[in-house]
Amino acid sequence: MRQIDAPSFKSRLQSGEPLNLLDVREEIEYHTYNIGGKNIPLSKLTEKLSLVHHNKTDEIIVICKAGLRSQTAQTILIQNGFTNTINLTGGLLALQKLQA
Repeated sequence: MRQIDAPSFKSRLQSGEPLNLLDVREEIEYHTYNIGGKNIPLSKLTEKLSLVHHNKTDEIIVICKAGLRSQTAQTILIQNGFTNTINLTGGLLALQKLQA
């Protein structure tokens, strides 16, 4: 499974490159702090796959707080035919550490 580290992800964000982000944290976490993207909590992802409005070949970067839920979500996406998923290792915590 493909992964991206926080420095590489930050560089892509800052470049203005359009990114397909899927945030799999719970709604309250998303509303407390987010960097954009579609929010579908991991606990609801399997039943709400139809809300992932991307082609199955589009690159989708999956994010969460620490990188574990997003890794699980990446597995679910792959099992459902999504072929170009990337997990943000360390999650948003790693990204926030870069900005401190």
